[in-house]
Amino acid sequence: MARTRSSSSIRWRYLNPAYYLKRPKRLALLFMAFVFVSFFVWDRQTLVREHEEELSKLKEEVDRLQNELGELKHEGGVPVKKMNTTTKRTDVTKMDGLATDPIEEQRREKVKDAMIHAWTSYEKYAWGHDELQPQSKNGVDSFGGLGATLIDSLDTLYIMGLDEQFQRAREWVANSLDFNKNYDASVFETTIRVVGGLLSAYDLSGDNVFLEKAKDIADRLLPAWNTPSGIPYNIINLAHGNAHNPGWTGGDSILADSGTEQLEFIALTQRTGDPKYQQKVENVILELKKNFPADGLLPIYINPHRGTTSHSTITFGAMGDSFYEYLLKVWIQGNKTAEVKHYREMWETSMKGLLSLVRRTAPSSFTYISEKIGNSLIDKMDELACFAPGMIALGSSGYGPADSTKFLTLAEELAWTCYNFYQSTPTKLAGENYFFHSGQDMTVGTSWNILRPETVESLFYLWRLTGNKTYQEWGWNIFQAFEKNSRVEAGYVGLKDVNTGVKDNMMQSFFLAETLKYLYLLFSPPSVISLDEWVFNTEAHPLKIVSRGESSKTNIRFRGRREGHFGQQE
Repeated sequence: MARTRSSSSIRWRYLNPAYYLKRPKRLALLFMAFVFVSFFVWDRQTLVREHEEELSKLKEEVDRLQNELGELKHEGGVPVKKMNTTTKRTDVTKMDGLATDPIEEQRREKVKDAMIHAWTSYEKYAWGHDELQPQSKNGVDSFGGLGATLIDSLDTLYIMGLDEQFQRAREWVANSLDFNKNYDASVFETTIRVVGGLLSAYDLSGDNVFLEKAKDIADRLLPAWNTPSGIPYNIINLAHGNAHNPGWTGGDSILADSGTEQLEFIALTQRTGDPKYQQKVENVILELKKNFPADGLLPIYINPHRGTTSHSTITFGAMGDSFYEYLLKVWIQGNKTAEVKHYREMWETSMKGLLSLVRRTAPSSFTYISEKIGNSLIDKMDELACFAPGMIALGSSGYGPADSTKFLTLAEELAWTCYNFYQSTPTKLAGENYFFHSGQDMTVGTSWNILRPETVESLFYLWRLTGNKTYQEWGWNIFQAFEKNSRVEAGYVGLKDVNTGVKDNMMQSFFLAETLKYLYLLFSPPSVISLDEWVFNTEAHPLKIVSRGESSKTNIRFRGRREGHFGQQE
């Protein structure tokens, strides 16, 4: 008789692998069940982990807001709010995922290699000093020992993704940078290089050490504005606060030196909530606006006691240039709102005056900006004035269609002239200034080249604003000329003479701050330090654009017209 199976033996057979091997359909069902259960468990774990991460982020945000509230209470209710410029690093510097031209990428990397060479040489031979002398391989303190090259380079290092170098520089700023020096500093140079460099590093990285140092040096500069007119003295002792003007100006203040602190000090007010910085620099513009001429052109010397101009040169070159640049850029910095409308109006008035200085050569019809003394025009243009094509292009979009086209065309014509400042010499590097004579087009005047950035600055703006790759080609040619003539074993040097190629012994800090940065951005996607979100100071330090009335706790990418080390214009 047949034997019946017990219920326990029937249950155990489901655990025997042989049972499923003989029944493939049931094996498939079992496998599907296993996969489903495994996915369910993994999904639950992922959700829990993501939930924990969100809670952690919310806790960090609560802590940040509590800290801000504490700071506001500590400041006693300062009426100027702090600005929030929080932007992730990837939003301003990362290339991943962006469509890039292979040639642009290759050129960008070559510029980055140049920055690494310059920076490594500075680290090795001049660490903590203002500038490197590459030929003799030593550092010099051209600006009182404030680490000018280091501070000037912070944002360039950050933008190029040189994180280890940036961090070492940050540690020096935090632990070694000391402004308490018995040194008579240029208010202009210290503002554009040091205050601007520190604020830009703060806007990019969000590291509060940069903001604290910017406040320290700005507070030491503020007594320079304590004049009867509010027009600042141009030199101040950093330790004692004694301010004065250089003897060679006859006691006058210099236009560019007095009108090129607005971006930095307004930004400092927005980021700290302290109105004193903005008030000092905006009073200068209000004073100049009282007697602003119909053509918007101011002589380079201003009496700080009366606030009136002296009989002197009118120029978009040395000692005049960046005043006009900042009229436009403060309007951009303020997000082009009604509160900054008077800056744009003054700039447009000055552009009418600029048109009266525009002349063209024979036979090649190069367009240039002449200088003026009294009613006489001088057929001379500084390489420093080659910031103007970029400035004009940047401001052209604020006009109506007809004027916009007119000024953009002018910018392009001037850029062609500036490029030919380079192309017309045996080294393909520009001299310091050029003279124009009938039938001769252009001839180099002062023939040194000190690694200036103005022309590549304008090429950067014109490429960004027009998309014309010709400007990238011109910039690449200039970069190759620097590589051929200025690169040495321990960095980069200028030329004593662009005709002979004889080298000097100085790597100017603005070569790292401006020249290499603008070249790098010339070959980067337009979203990297977007002109819709950032405005560059005259030392190429990008500052976040903020509307007036907004406020700042940050966590976030034309030179001028600078005085030389011995009182003369560079």
